[in-house]
Amino acid sequence: MGRRLPDARRAEIQSKLPIIAKMKPTILIVPGLRDHVPEHWQTLLEASLPNAVSVPPLEQDKLNCGARVAALDAVIARIGGPVVLVAHSAGVMITVQWAKRHNRAIHGALLATPPDFETPLPAGHSSMEVLDQNGWLPVPRTALPFPSIVAASRNDPLASFDRVAALASEWGSRLVDLGNVGHLNPAAGYGEWPQAHELIAELTNR
Repeated sequence: MGRRLPDARRAEIQSKLPIIAKMKPTILIVPGLRDHVPEHWQTLLEASLPNAVSVPPLEQDKLNCGARVAALDAVIARIGGPVVLVAHSAGVMITVQWAKRHNRAIHGALLATPPDFETPLPAGHSSMEVLDQNGWLPVPRTALPFPSIVAASRNDPLASFDRVAALASEWGSRLVDLGNVGHLNPAAGYGEWPQAHELIAELTNR
């Protein structure tokens, strides 16, 4: 289960949900390579907001960066209005690769715990060679053409805080230090991530 905030703080954040839902931009969820994971905060977020949609899972070429970018672009094109992207893990890399190749207007982006694809990942994850073969490398380092927030973990097994902070600086993103939240996924206890609502509201209100 996800970690829970004190009741008063939780009530304060939940009181903002109707405000977020009434805001004009569509909230577009950009999952990582594992796509839609039950009890993941992105899955729960999409279910909680009537103006949220998600990039659908790929049926093939699941590791191909170009295919992932094309899937994201197709959803953005169908929305046809203001969009706030909410990306996690490799979804962050899909987002920055998309921004390098496309110029559709984006209202803002929340980029949560990006992995460091330029450093060998732990066992069970794709090697740098495989990532390179599938178009993920090099990681784009130019400033993003839309407002963005990078939410970074102090103990993420897939990226050091300093590496993520450097990416945030190069992307022109505001850096948010989440503390010790692991990879911000169910394995780390998330589950619900109430702070996402606050960060999305910040981007939406720009």
